[in-house]
Amino acid sequence: MFPLFSPMLIYEWMLKLNFPKRKLGLRSILNLMGDGAAILAGQFTLFDLSIFHEFEPPPTGGGHQFLRALWKQAEAKGLCVENNTISRTTRACLFNSFNFRESRLVRLRRSSVLYVHRVDGPIDVYRGREDGVDKNIHAVNLKFAEKTIFQSQYSLQKHLELGMEFKNPVVIMNAADPDIFHSHGRAEFSRNRKTRLIASSWSDNVNKGAPVYQWLDEHLDWKRFEMTFVGRSPVVFKNIRMVPAVDSYRMAELFHEHDIYITASRNDPCSNSLIEALTCGMPAVYLKSGGHPEIVGGAGAGFDEVEELPGLLEQVTGQYEAFQSQISIPSIREVGEEYLKVLELIP
Repeated sequence: MFPLFSPMLIYEWMLKLNFPKRKLGLRSILNLMGDGAAILAGQFTLFDLSIFHEFEPPPTGGGHQFLRALWKQAEAKGLCVENNTISRTTRACLFNSFNFRESRLVRLRRSSVLYVHRVDGPIDVYRGREDGVDKNIHAVNLKFAEKTIFQSQYSLQKHLELGMEFKNPVVIMNAADPDIFHSHGRAEFSRNRKTRLIASSWSDNVNKGAPVYQWLDEHLDWKRFEMTFVGRSPVVFKNIRMVPAVDSYRMAELFHEHDIYITASRNDPCSNSLIEALTCGMPAVYLKSGGHPEIVGGAGAGFDEVEELPGLLEQVTGQYEAFQSQISIPSIREVGEEYLKVLELIP
């Protein structure tokens, strides 16, 4: 008799489930065996919610951070959460954008599970090139989803403009993990010192704002301001302090040390970095693009042209307390409850 999860038993299950019998490479074989093991394990494990997403270790982008925070909120509600598997008791599956292995979801799919698709983008618009990513996401949505969660009204409307209608869409903004991002312990703001600016990006794509930050590097009054850039940039700055990508805890510390967050990312549907900065108590100066205006509301000032930035920075510095008082970001508890209601896991 074979051990419960022996390779031979997994192989026999693969044959019974009509896994492909064509000649396969090593990676495909390992994926198939992993899927077979997941199917077997699903007969014996007990979960409520499955999150299909390929998590990466920090420091990583905001999507990973948000889904980790959502996972914690689900567990706080007494729900058991699994990753990239579906057990016999799983009631709902949240699959994220295109950041998961579709073939695995096909093999593990159960008719009793509610499938909800979390969508951002349009990603090709965001990246500034046509790679067919959004068409693929739309096809996946039509294939699997019963409901869709967009992260901003901008994202939903932009997809509609591109002729893409998704299954039963709702809009739920992201939120930051309050155990990491909060306003407690902030450095006190003072007009008797330089105003401290900060920007960040985990990608060196020029649409993340590097040309704007380069303009600031060359034109900002450095007797009035100092600035830090955290993450990856295609530009090396002369006056802006550059810090390599850091984990969330260090990012929160840096937010606490600065006064105003600047984001110049273009067509960004729902910037987690912007949400985290606001949650840490910083007003923002932002490019009027993507979901930025929805997120910031009255807690900052928007620009269309880079030449507007010096005046806007002076304005926010001069009325700092008024802008700061307008920060209104939903908590992860509120956002988590909205997600769990859409997933039909809580009433």
